[in-house]
This record gives sequence, C-alpha cells and structure tokens, in this order.
Amino acid sequence: MQEGHVAVVTGASSGIGRAAALAFARKGARVVAGDVNDEGGRETVALVERGGGEAEFVHTDVAEQAQVDALVARAVERFGAIHAMFNNAGIGAWAPLLEHTAEQFDRVVRVNQHGVFYGIVAAGRAMRDLGVHGTIVNTASVYGFLASHGVIGYHASKGAVKMMTQAAALELAPFGIRVVGIAPGTVDTPIIQGYRDRGLEPVLERAQMRRKILTPEGIANVVVWLCEDEADVVNGSTVMCDDGLASFK
Repeated sequence: MQEGHVAVVTGASSGIGRAAALAFARKGARVVAGDVNDEGGRETVALVERGGGEAEFVHTDVAEQAQVDALVARAVERFGAIHAMFNNAGIGAWAPLLEHTAEQFDRVVRVNQHGVFYGIVAAGRAMRDLGVHGTIVNTASVYGFLASHGVIGYHASKGAVKMMTQAAALELAPFGIRVVGIAPGTVDTPIIQGYRDRGLEPVLERAQMRRKILTPEGIANVVVWLCEDEADVVNGSTVMCDDGLASFK
C-alpha cells in the first residue's frame, strides 16, 4: 500500500472495518467506506479526516450487487483507481438448528457470502480494466473451519468465503490481482454483544490461546499488511487471525 493508493472497505461503520479504514489511511491510502449504517460510516470518515487522511462514505448494502458495484465505481470516479478491496461486511443470526428459519439463514448468506462475491467481482473488473495489480481481502472466520451451536448460516457463509477466495485468486492471477482471506477469532466488535449480554465474555476470552478477546486494530494490521508489496507471495490463502483459537480445538 503506497501513498495515494485507494482502498475500499465494506462494513466500515464499526469494528474491523472501521479499524481497517483508519489503518489504510495511516499508510497514506485514500479510503472509500461502505456500510448500511450511515451514521457510523460518516463517523469513520470523520475519524480518517481528523487524522489528516482523505475518505468518502457511500451507503452500501452488500446484499445488493448494484450497491456494491456503485461503491467501487464511486472510488474509481473520485480517486481514479482502486488498489485494495476489503470485503468485510458481515452479520450473524443465532438459533438452534431445528429452530433456525430459512429467513435467518438466507439473510446471513446474502450478506456474508453473496456480498463478498459481489465485492470480488466489482473490484476484480475495475482492477483488470485499469491495469491495477491490486489486492482483494475477504473476511472469513475461524467458524468457516470449526463448528459451533446455533449459527449454521454463519458457518456456511464463512466456509464459502474461504473457497471463493481460492477460486477468485486462481482466476484473477493472470491480471496480477491477489485474493486473500482472513479468519479472525473472537474480536471485540458489535457482533459479539449478544454473547456479552448473556454473560459469556469469559468463555469468549478462553477461546484464544492467550485468553483475551482480540482487537479490531490487530486484525486490521494484518489486512493492511496483506495489501503491501511485502505480502506479495500470499495469494489464495485464508490467513488465521485467531491467536490460536483453531489450533488447539
């Protein structure tokens, strides 16, 4: 990631997405932030600008392909290029398997799986057409590798992200575009609030080897590094960002 490069981040209103937007900006990148949460997205842009960076917010529901296309198109329109695409937006829905509704499952898959597909295609086309040897990073999860109770849609979608990352890396390699996944463990983001509300924070902490919930900033640092020239040999892989959660289960 060089000074003046352009990074697009979905799910940028909070958590890992916001941390990544700020981390890209600190590297000198211009940031286009997408999210359904307008207030949070604009706050992310304000934080980037407060730090001396340049950013723009675009309302984006990643479950709608036209909106993802518009997000990428706006980045190219304003800044003339796209060098990094972080397909990060994601949601969860908890219910025991036999009580899990089709609507819950479909909504999670539309955001977590279809949204990543739309982002890969939109960014890949733009990078190809502009002749940019860019990087696409997709947020998978340790729960694309490990099973747990009540989140079958999340498992299905995150496992798909891992496989889509491999398939996209293979097809985009001739254009000089890398595609990489990340698999975070338990991160201090709004998605775990329901577990906290049920008093399960100590359980979440024990899941990591060093017995602490991970920070969005820690994950964002990996994302930005993956978009650097120093990470040029990483392609098609899903990088575990879990402080060992999946290594001793």
